[in-house]
Amino acid sequence: MKQNKLVSIIIFLLIIFLVLLLLKHILNLVFPIKYSEYVEKYSEECNIDKNLIYAVIKQESNFKNDVNSNKGAKGLMQLIDSTGIHLATQLGYDEHDLYDPETNIEFGTKYLAYLIGKYKNDKIALAAYNAGEGNVDTWINQGIIESDGSNLQNIPFKETNMYVRRVLINYEIYSKLY
Repeated sequence: MKQNKLVSIIIFLLIIFLVLLLLKHILNLVFPIKYSEYVEKYSEECNIDKNLIYAVIKQESNFKNDVNSNKGAKGLMQLIDSTGIHLATQLGYDEHDLYDPETNIEFGTKYLAYLIGKYKNDKIALAAYNAGEGNVDTWINQGIIESDGSNLQNIPFKETNMYVRRVLINYEIYSKLY
């Protein structure tokens, strides 16, 4: 009787172990680490947690480098042409291709670093990355959101409100997985 109970416990523990192993594998597929050579290079250069960059890429393009938004944003980190041109000029590039993974990750990471520096808050920077600096500045100046990010639920654009929440959830998952 005791031997049967011991075998049952061992089988149960083995099943739990296999389920956890399978779950981690599935999560790794759903939350991949792609373009790591570029993400690590530019996140380190800009002093941004690489998991935040992975979270932004996951939300913006799901790691598809040839994707376009209905607003004209391009590539992995979904940059619009005007942002690309501005960054290319600042960085001394004569030409740039926003569909090129390295270029897009470099530009997107540097733009996010600029926003984090400007707002001194990752959450507010993410809102500005999605909705634009002008909108975020207006919301802060009008008292709609606080500059410390304490009331982001008040972001008036539903898309931006959800975007910030999703990136933060992705960030938590990436931080726990990797």
